[in-house]
Amino acid sequence: MGDMMNLENLNNEQREAVMITEGPLLVLAGAGSGKTRVLTTRVAYLVKEKGINPYNILAITFTNKAANEMKERIYNMLGEVAHYIQISTFHSFGLLILKENYKLLGYKNNFTILDSDDSLTVIKKVMKELNLDPKQYNPNAIRSKISGAKNELMGPDEYEKYANTDFEQKVVSVYKNYQNKLFVSNSVDFEDLLILPIKLFRMYPEILNKYQERFKYIMIDEYQDTNQAQYVLTKMISEKYKNICVVGDESQSIYSFRGSNYRNILNFEKDYPDAKVVLLEKNYRSTQTILNAANDVIKNNKQRKDKKLWTDNEEGCKVKYHRTIDEKEEAYYVVEQIYKLLEQDIPKKEIAVLYRTNAQSRQIEEALLRENIPYKVIGSFYFYNRKEIKDLIAYLKVIYNEYDDNSLLRIINVPKRGIGQKTIENLNQKALIEGKSIYEVIDSGKELEFKKLIEELKTIKDNVSLTELVESVLNKSGIKQELINEKTIEADIRLENLEEFKTIAKEFEERNGIISLEEFLNEISLVSDIEEYKNNDDAITLMTVHSAKGLEFSYVFIVGLEEGLFPHRNSLFDINDIEEERRLCYVAITRAKKQLWLINARQRSIFGSCNFNQPSRFVNEINEAYLEMDDNFGNNTVFEQNYTDMVDNNVDYQFGETVIHDKFGTGVIVSIDELSLTIAFPHPYGIRKVIKGHKSIRKV
Repeated sequence: MGDMMNLENLNNEQREAVMITEGPLLVLAGAGSGKTRVLTTRVAYLVKEKGINPYNILAITFTNKAANEMKERIYNMLGEVAHYIQISTFHSFGLLILKENYKLLGYKNNFTILDSDDSLTVIKKVMKELNLDPKQYNPNAIRSKISGAKNELMGPDEYEKYANTDFEQKVVSVYKNYQNKLFVSNSVDFEDLLILPIKLFRMYPEILNKYQERFKYIMIDEYQDTNQAQYVLTKMISEKYKNICVVGDESQSIYSFRGSNYRNILNFEKDYPDAKVVLLEKNYRSTQTILNAANDVIKNNKQRKDKKLWTDNEEGCKVKYHRTIDEKEEAYYVVEQIYKLLEQDIPKKEIAVLYRTNAQSRQIEEALLRENIPYKVIGSFYFYNRKEIKDLIAYLKVIYNEYDDNSLLRIINVPKRGIGQKTIENLNQKALIEGKSIYEVIDSGKELEFKKLIEELKTIKDNVSLTELVESVLNKSGIKQELINEKTIEADIRLENLEEFKTIAKEFEERNGIISLEEFLNEISLVSDIEEYKNNDDAITLMTVHSAKGLEFSYVFIVGLEEGLFPHRNSLFDINDIEEERRLCYVAITRAKKQLWLINARQRSIFGSCNFNQPSRFVNEINEAYLEMDDNFGNNTVFEQNYTDMVDNNVDYQFGETVIHDKFGTGVIVSIDELSLTIAFPHPYGIRKVIKGHKSIRKV
């Protein structure tokens, strides 16, 4: 009876999406329309009602966080059999296929996965060997080109056919050597996790057939974010039975810079002419006013499916629109509003400040610090990227796969054991000549001591728990002792981080009931910074809009809504780029459940220069009926009034003079520059910048 009750909890469209189980199905799910519930219920329905073997179901999501959430929900619905369903990210799924077929592709079973930082290190190493000057050829740009080529399924030879410029020719030679290096060190990068399964299926049709037979029912979440490789992989596996259900929203496709192609969702009906389509337009998250604002913005995009979000939720208060003088005042204003929310006992974790670029967080952070309000910045410098954590992981990788040159070079002299640059270069050279890994050619000196340490750790690896292995690495390598000896606050923080890593290892063991180093390394290799987002500490959340996708907050501030910032200046000349920025704005607006603030500044110092900015076109696209002007310049209309109507350039001011402001009351001028006055007002307004001669201020 439980499953029928689940269906009763769904609206008509959600129920339809669950019950269409055969053939291709496109579910266009607007923001907050309950798509996770649809996906999980659909999986449970296939097993309980349709009698499908859980082993024949594949469900793919984009983040480990989403995959774990889905596993948990399905387990609650189905119990133990849920463990037989393959629920994972694309990269984890690719990894599964590689683990089952590594020999056919020429790898050893203990291959390691390089993250983007590791890839960059290998690219820099290759460039050095090719005598390419990093000042002339940017390693990041080369990495980006290689990554782009891989996502488009172009190997070095295919890429060479399109390489016209000198830079692209250099990319070809780096790409070839990079792939060789990875292969010799028994390593794969993130892109390989998708490309190698495709290569395998093309080489061995009988293996593709095996997976087609296994995964007869396929579900893909966030389909608008798939890139070419993910698209091809999905198409190959679903080709035989075509029981493929994709869920997504082209209006939330915001990752084109990573190679994702929202046209995959728009073309689904061309790929599968007999596809059924279900629209989920009912929103369970936001007030109707917030949805009206979101609909107003997104309807200006040409490349989209026609859908309109609506809700049974309350109408809600109007969206507040506020325009300040500069980024400092913008930060003051946001914090002032946050203060008012906190006075109403609203939990801090229900409040978020979203911005277009990471550079914008600093001003907001400073203002929150001044008011002593706890906050956290998401996606700036995350846990697995810290030096001490990367060092520890490198040790674990070398213990697992001694051919991993990249990890070995990172730690051969960490902590310092007197192995110099010259020794490392000689080892590199020797390995290159003999066509072996660096580990294999070590046979003398202090580096042999290091090799013995690794050998010792290798022998204990299978006889102890994961947590104990981590502890052994920290103690036997000397990493822990070196930090203890340092006796600095920074060293203490690093030691705390290493302790935290032990907690992660322990949690992993408890969650999975296993102590396999292999599975642990796979899991942490596939975690991205946003995975770390746990909304459990009571703090204000600061993050870019890209990082906010999939999250929701009761109170949301979107700052920096100016032409050149949001939409970003790099996008202003291309209609496709502008449409992507508009989708990003739609994502930002639909994060808000109860109340939304749209904020911008007339002038802003960012990227090293001071700019005067027009309000973002996205604000102007929202019907004034849904906006409440909250503007300290006394404007009555959202759109920019003529500047000359508001400013009298002939007024003269003196330092220390008293003035009266329409909103802030009486204040004293504490500094004057070419454009503005800095005025000290009484609490709660404090120090404010006002344009000279503005009609909102007058002399006493």
